[in-house]
Amino acid sequence: MKHSLIPGRLRAGRRPPEEPAARGGIEEIGGEGFSWFDLQNPDRADIEELAARHRFNELNVEDCMTKFELPKLDSYDDHFFVILHFPPLVAKDRMQRHSQLSMFVGRGFLVTIHQGDLKPLVDLVGVCRGDTDPGRRERLLGGSPGVLLHEIIDMLVDDLLHTTRRIIANLDDIEDGVFDETKSAARSISNLRREINMVRRIVNPLKRLVLEAGGRVRHLTESEDLELYFDDVIDHIDKVIESLEESRETVEIYKDTDFMLSTEKTNKVLAALTIIFTLTIPATVVGTFYGMNVELPGGAGSGGGGALGAYHTLVLILLSSAVPAALMAAYFRRLGWIGR
Repeated sequence: MKHSLIPGRLRAGRRPPEEPAARGGIEEIGGEGFSWFDLQNPDRADIEELAARHRFNELNVEDCMTKFELPKLDSYDDHFFVILHFPPLVAKDRMQRHSQLSMFVGRGFLVTIHQGDLKPLVDLVGVCRGDTDPGRRERLLGGSPGVLLHEIIDMLVDDLLHTTRRIIANLDDIEDGVFDETKSAARSISNLRREINMVRRIVNPLKRLVLEAGGRVRHLTESEDLELYFDDVIDHIDKVIESLEESRETVEIYKDTDFMLSTEKTNKVLAALTIIFTLTIPATVVGTFYGMNVELPGGAGSGGGGALGAYHTLVLILLSSAVPAALMAAYFRRLGWIGR
């Protein structure tokens, strides 16, 4: 086993090389009969150097430098080029919806190009560079580029399974929030729907590309039969797709349920306010009449205080307002508009 680091060129404004997330250059890790070249946050010159060495297509080089290229697989006589997308663990900005992994796979070499946001892949490079896990390093580098390619894809797909488990856990939390009248679950539901749709857009083309990559690996490594290994990866992708479909259906149910419960709550509030307003109509009418500049019983110009003296007018107005309101409340109760 051997590994070496070919120093890369630094861009203006790039972080110092001592920060792991900004490691540049070509990381070459030697295996048994092949070499693994890993480029994390690469410069264009690094990719062009490998392209000149292995005769890569210029269009594929351009695709590697594009951070938001569509998933694809291009086949050539002695190698193939594939772009895969995976969900980012932490989005660096609002526009980032996926982490892109570009790979050249051929006889005697494997090239991986990424921005360093695929932590499982970064950890795998660390294992192959160091001596922390010699047994795993021997298994990864002791086969062929196809074996290492399978290991990389399988590891990233397993990370997708963890993502689906996290989505399911969030569904359980949202279920509690939907039926809790003291909390609003609309924003949580919308955020989870967006995440599910994002992962679905990533996973659906992933299955097709992994199938095609497995076929190309069989063509390049005729001495090895990796069909069962790639079939296992396809099974995991199918589980991810199935979990996402179930989660999407569940979150749609929660969305409809939250909408109905919110509507019911709003209707109850509106009904209570409407009844309160309706019961105040008699008092409004009576007060309006006594506010007019006309002669009315108990008014300012009616003379005499009556049996109740100075409170005669006040009692008359209260009775004129309360009796109709009480009759209306009794009628509404009989109709069932006011709960018993």
